[in-house]
Amino acid sequence: MPASPNLSQASPWRRAALATFCAVAWLAAISCNYVPSYRAKTLGGEQFTSESLKGSVVLVEFWTTWCPYCRQEQPSVDAIERRYYGRGLMVLAVDVGEPKEKVAAYLRRSPRRCRVVASEDTNLVEVLGSQGFPSYVLIGRDGRVAGRQSGARGEESLRHLLAKAGLDAE
Repeated sequence: MPASPNLSQASPWRRAALATFCAVAWLAAISCNYVPSYRAKTLGGEQFTSESLKGSVVLVEFWTTWCPYCRQEQPSVDAIERRYYGRGLMVLAVDVGEPKEKVAAYLRRSPRRCRVVASEDTNLVEVLGSQGFPSYVLIGRDGRVAGRQSGARGEESLRHLLAKAGLDAE
C-alpha cells in the first residue's frame, strides 16, 4: 500500500495548488448552499433521507424538551405543519442531545403533530448545525438551504420563512 503524501515535504507550488483547490471547492459548496446527504428516523419508525424528500420543502426544527421557548413555539410549528402538509411541506422536529426515552415521555404529556426525531437517529445536527433552541433550517425543493431562523418568533415568522421556499399562505 503506498504511503500517504506528506504535505510538509511537498513543493510550495503543490501546497498552494492544493490549498487553492480546497478553497474553491469549499466556496462552491457554500455558494450553492446545497444540503449534504442526510437521514432521519422518527420516534414512530418512519425513515427519511435527502433522496426520499427530494422535491419536498423540509422545515427542520432543532429543539429540546427542557427549553421553555421550544414549548412556547410548539403550537406554532404544529399549526404550520397542519396548514402546509398537503402542499409538500415536511416538518422534522429534531430533539437535540436527549435520550429517546425522555423525548417519548415528554410527547406522551405534550403530543406533537409533526414528526419528531431524536438526535441519535439522524445526522441533521451535524449536517445543518444548531444555533440555540429553537432554531430552524428550511430546505427548498431544490435541496438548498432556503432560509434559517433562530428563536421562537411565532407562526407568522414561520410563514415568512416558508415563503422563501415558495410556500405562501393560501
